[in-house]
Amino acid sequence: MAYAAITNMAPDTIVILSVSAGTGHMQAARAVELAVREKLPATRVVTLDTFKYTTPLLEKLILGTYMEMLKVTPQLYGYLYQQAERGRLLAGAAKQEFNRLLNRFTAGKLISLIESLKPGIILCTHPFPLGVMDSLRAAGKLSDCLLAGVITDYTVHAYWVFEHVDMYIVGAPELVEEFAAFGIDSRVVQPVGIPVLPAFAHLPDKLAARAALGLSTGLPVMLLMGGGLGMGALSEVATLLGNADLPCQIVCIAGRNVALEEKISHLAAGFRQPTRVVGYTDQVPLFMAASDILISKAGGLTCAEALASGLPMVVVSPLPGQEERNVQFLATVGAAVHIKKLSHLLPVLQDIFRVPDRLARMADVARRYGRPRAAYDGVECLLKGYAARKSIVR
Repeated sequence: MAYAAITNMAPDTIVILSVSAGTGHMQAARAVELAVREKLPATRVVTLDTFKYTTPLLEKLILGTYMEMLKVTPQLYGYLYQQAERGRLLAGAAKQEFNRLLNRFTAGKLISLIESLKPGIILCTHPFPLGVMDSLRAAGKLSDCLLAGVITDYTVHAYWVFEHVDMYIVGAPELVEEFAAFGIDSRVVQPVGIPVLPAFAHLPDKLAARAALGLSTGLPVMLLMGGGLGMGALSEVATLLGNADLPCQIVCIAGRNVALEEKISHLAAGFRQPTRVVGYTDQVPLFMAASDILISKAGGLTCAEALASGLPMVVVSPLPGQEERNVQFLATVGAAVHIKKLSHLLPVLQDIFRVPDRLARMADVARRYGRPRAAYDGVECLLKGYAARKSIVR
């Protein structure tokens, strides 16, 4: 069904709830917001960082502990993730108690704001606000709106699964079966892709992208990323490639990690390979369009953007937990290679470029799984779900 045919079904207001843990969840929210503004200009869309409406103590306790754990003791986070994955933590009664705590400290301010906005659709790109909204729905509130969640990784974890959610938007058809294991009806799951910025639906070809960025057309482009926070072994990878006997040009995106940007910029002055170092940038779609291979950790949005760009990945230092699941998915379908030791990176890259058509085959798989229009398609699914729910409620 074309947008023109369903525009008259659109609600007056759509609320998107996220959490600024890393950048991926907010990036997915931003992607949907831009798609709504483009396709439904008469609809008001409001994106909220959920923990801005909670107590500072709870925000520090949850987000502060989470981010510090990822930086200092990622293995502990991975262990807790696996225990929860097996139903031993944040599942059943424990998950309900955790959500009760979140609801107690966030629902007051948040529900007042949401009630004043009167949304027809509430979309959550993080499980914390989704759990709060599910609790409110269970209490008889928000009955007039569609409640949906966007899974921002290529896996389904118990902490995303709630009884009163009307729709889940997921990255690939394979995840529908994972939801079935939790007893979720397949009709609730829409495998249209993780929402990426609309710019990914309008990428230039590789030569045009390189010209726009001032990159050479005669050397392969190695794109290095560590997510919006510049995490992972980025400086080590840059040093290894910059001094290697592997003809290429390097682009390193350090994100908001200013210290890392300065460190790699200093190192790059002595590299054999031409290297460009940039900080946080809104030109990621253009850099991906210009590149031949992405070397990165495996954040869900980074993976989705690479697939949308038809860009093969070599994954180094994925964070324990969902990033390990993301790289398992990408490696299984053939769009990525997982490097478990940094010393394996150069031999793997040499093999990729030595074997005829291997890079092209990986790019073909990436394009097959890529969903550059996921934000648009997700909005279309939301509108159809809203119209169906509205007719039932009436």
